Amino acid sequence: MRILLYNPDNGVTRNFMPHLWMFLLQSLTPDGHEVILIDGNAQPMDEAGIARYVREQNIGLVGIGAMTRMIAKAYRMADAIRAVGVPVVMGGPHVTEEADEALGRNGGPRHADAVALGEADETWPMIVADAARGQLKDIYAPVDAFGQESKPSLKEYPAIPWDKINLDQFNLVPKMAKRTLQRIGEGWGTFRIIPMESGRGCPYGCEFCTVTGFFGDSIRFRTNESVVNELLLLKARAKSEAGQMAVFFIDDNFAINIKRTKSLLRDIIAAGAQVHWVAQISANLLRDEELVDLIAASGGKWIFIGMESIDPTNLAGVNKGFNKPGEYAAVLERLALRNVYAITSFIFGMDNDTVGVAERTLKEIRTWPAGLPIFGLLTPLPATPLYKRLEAAGRLTRPKHWQEFIPFAMAHTPLRMSIAEAHAEVKAGWARSYSPEAMAQAVDSLKDKPLGYRVNIFIARMCFRGIYFPQMGPLSWLKLIFQNRRTISSLVKEGFATWRGRPGNPVSVPDESLQTGVGVT
Repeated sequence: MRILLYNPDNGVTRNFMPHLWMFLLQSLTPDGHEVILIDGNAQPMDEAGIARYVREQNIGLVGIGAMTRMIAKAYRMADAIRAVGVPVVMGGPHVTEEADEALGRNGGPRHADAVALGEADETWPMIVADAARGQLKDIYAPVDAFGQESKPSLKEYPAIPWDKINLDQFNLVPKMAKRTLQRIGEGWGTFRIIPMESGRGCPYGCEFCTVTGFFGDSIRFRTNESVVNELLLLKARAKSEAGQMAVFFIDDNFAINIKRTKSLLRDIIAAGAQVHWVAQISANLLRDEELVDLIAASGGKWIFIGMESIDPTNLAGVNKGFNKPGEYAAVLERLALRNVYAITSFIFGMDNDTVGVAERTLKEIRTWPAGLPIFGLLTPLPATPLYKRLEAAGRLTRPKHWQEFIPFAMAHTPLRMSIAEAHAEVKAGWARSYSPEAMAQAVDSLKDKPLGYRVNIFIARMCFRGIYFPQMGPLSWLKLIFQNRRTISSLVKEGFATWRGRPGNPVSVPDESLQTGVGVT
């Protein structure tokens, strides 16, 4: 049987990396079946296109995974596939909480022939076997012999064959820029950001988050050896292709067990398995100086930190009081001293937010080392404590907001400002953080660093800007380049001078730090 695993686009802009679930399920598929992967962020498709594809490619089963913001697109694509007679199984956090919606049991249309609840590591082989026999069940749930929910152990983690998987759709080097980049620096024919996990679960239980509900509050880890071997495989592939490879550890809190994380990072260093990597780590865990030393030594370049707010009242209100805004600056300085920088995430529209929250937040950000601030709105996702609280209070304005996804639009009424005012605050945060003036200031703040660090922050900011202000076509990129022409000219002049000053003018990257960037959307 030919199986298509499809990930819909995220409804905002293209992701900068593929989703791990596709590769994991491909590795867990029983022998005798062929698995094809398509990520809609890298390979855009509409309903007619995917229907034609599954028909022409003789696909016998389609698996679709989607988070809430992708689910409307996922349903449309599933409907198109089922219309040509191909069965669809859906999974992921949204379907796990809204299984009746996907199966048409709540009065709406049916979108899936079957749903996989929770983590599908153990149920996927059963789904494939049943589909091959034409006997798909409606629901597949990971339960033990006693009917209790079962979480898979990660100790016997499947080996993902990164050395053999076709990753062409995920090369972030544009075809028209490939030759130029290869002239500037060896090893830039390809650049990919690969998702990996070293553990699952989070004990914190933030009110707005789906992680604890989906993965549980008990943390499960892969063995250090398993993670190291996977890194070595990726590193070898990048070398064989004369390309670049970075890793995003998708663990919801990579350093949740500091002792274990230090052990893993030491093993990575000892094995020479360093690749440039990004991970999500909460600010409170980055107080540990030794941990930060090991992050830098093992290849860590960017840390995603869910700061959410600079207001302690807001943080306490969403069960994230372990974040201490007074520590943010010290945490970021601690990272920057090791040339590790932060993607700092903020949520507006919290209960204690008022008009001006964007500027108050930006005033703090401007005192921190250069990084990548991102802004979003408080969103009540299905089955979260936040959704239940707002529903009980009658504050939901769009109870089924996911059925008509609108990027950066609230689905409930904030307490201390209007929905329109909250939208304006998010827009202001993005506009002021990624204006040409702000870009130039970020670059200038690293003037004491080698050129590569300034190039890195500039490219990262140019691309992250596209999360809110889409820049998907050549004309939008040309406009953006023109707006930032002074900063670009300055960097090019310095780079050319550096290149000319090298003995024999070898064509190579001016500094190792040029290879630290992962800021691509």
